[in-house]
Amino acid sequence: MSAPRIDETTRGVYVISPTPFGEDGSLDLQSVDTLVDFYVEKGATGFTILGILGEATKLTPAESTQFLERYLSRLSGTKPVIVGASNPGTDNLVRFARDAMDKGAAGVMVAPIPGLKTDDQVYGYFETVLSRLEGIPVCYQDYPQTTGVSTSVAVLHRLIDDFPNLVMLKHEESPGLTKITKLRERSDAGKGRRVSILVGNGGLHLPQELRRGVDGAMTGFAYPEMLVGVCERFEAGDNEEAEDLFDLYLPILRHEQQLGFGFAVRKEILRRRGAIATAHVRHPGPKLAARDLQELDELMGRLDAKLLDTKLKG
Repeated sequence: MSAPRIDETTRGVYVISPTPFGEDGSLDLQSVDTLVDFYVEKGATGFTILGILGEATKLTPAESTQFLERYLSRLSGTKPVIVGASNPGTDNLVRFARDAMDKGAAGVMVAPIPGLKTDDQVYGYFETVLSRLEGIPVCYQDYPQTTGVSTSVAVLHRLIDDFPNLVMLKHEESPGLTKITKLRERSDAGKGRRVSILVGNGGLHLPQELRRGVDGAMTGFAYPEMLVGVCERFEAGDNEEAEDLFDLYLPILRHEQQLGFGFAVRKEILRRRGAIATAHVRHPGPKLAARDLQELDELMGRLDAKLLDTKLKG
């Protein structure tokens, strides 16, 4: 059984999932099961796997397939899974994307390859990719802080107009609130197709992004129940309560969002919360020192204390 495919109306919280490893660096399939169960219990709408947080570039093709199959098997079609398919080679990208869809994925996520400098180069790359992925729902990963590729609003408008299988934008450009406004103003005025916009960066600017018209979050913050709670409250019109909930988690969210280093922090929090067995990050990657772990003790302790003193949970 497969979950419904993503489309332009997709909303909610799609958790970006890490890939669990044992202390020896081997793929930890048992922790895949506990991680999936953890996210489901916290209210995730769907999942995105084999992205940057998933250390996809450090996996062998066989490991990627094994991880994908285990994730989909654990969910048994109950929730949608978007699969990261980015690859320097377009033939490999297309092959893996088709295989993922055949196995039950709800769509694929693709980022621009490094080295694209002009609007015409970005458009030309995705013109080829989206044409070859015809019939497969695609999420465009716009994360220039990592890819080094800036995607203009004009290029996104062209791609949205020309390729109906481009149904979602994962928006992570920072600062990027103006880009959201420009995309929404165009579709709201009936001048172009509206696509789903889910935002990343840990949810660091989620309240402002929701006010600008995004449809939810696609990120890996280790307290996904906060993201779910904020999105649900905004959907219900309880904007101020949503902001209050967000504020409770902001110190630890900010700490987790440190570029590079925060990746290890996120895995360690998930380990402490029982989602995965170890916080191992494959080399090259950050490792937490004793003082880092102590800081995390302090931050998590302060959050727990604040949550005890409030009716706001997640």
